[in-house]
Amino acid sequence: MEIQIHEELKQLIPEFKIGVVHYRDIQVSDSPQMLKGRLRLFQESLYFDYEDKKITDIPAINEWRKLFKTVGTDPNRYRPSNEALYRRVQKQQFLPTVNSAVDMNNFLSLQYQTPLGIYDVNHLDGSISIKLGTDQDSYIAINEREISLTNKLHSCDQKGPFGSPYVDSKRTAVTTNTTEALHLIYLQPSLSIDKSMQLVQALSKMFTQIHGGDADYTVI
Repeated sequence: MEIQIHEELKQLIPEFKIGVVHYRDIQVSDSPQMLKGRLRLFQESLYFDYEDKKITDIPAINEWRKLFKTVGTDPNRYRPSNEALYRRVQKQQFLPTVNSAVDMNNFLSLQYQTPLGIYDVNHLDGSISIKLGTDQDSYIAINEREISLTNKLHSCDQKGPFGSPYVDSKRTAVTTNTTEALHLIYLQPSLSIDKSMQLVQALSKMFTQIHGGDADYTVI
């Protein structure tokens, strides 16, 4: 699966990088009690850690807010998904369980303080590009709303846009029928290549511990 970063994005953010994990032969199910409990306990711990703090003071979240501004997205109106998760936890709006893959994706996003997207490979078509949207780009999101991608960072295949560090599309959502998945990790631009690789490796290992299968990973 060929994945590239569009030249316009490279020009705007020379240090932009993305982690990529390709999972095969995984088994997605209702979340096991262990994962549900771990996710809930972690959210409760974060709630007490950030109860009286500003979410935007978290360095990783602040960096992604600045990145959104650089590409022309207002982070006060369209928050990076890692910030959105932390704000929900701060309000004690703890995340509902969806399935093992989505729950694990949310847990990893909270743990590493970075936007993540996980997609069903069987609903992807051809090569993938990470780019900026125009007023012609949109999709129906997992929240059933049509999302305009004007000046928004997103991923697209031959069928069009399908994912973003803002909110992902319904078309490529992972379900309990998914056996092959693509994980995109929107890494902090300031993170070194070595640390980025360590993060992606650890993340993929945690995912396969729950879902089995094999994982190939890299940083682009």
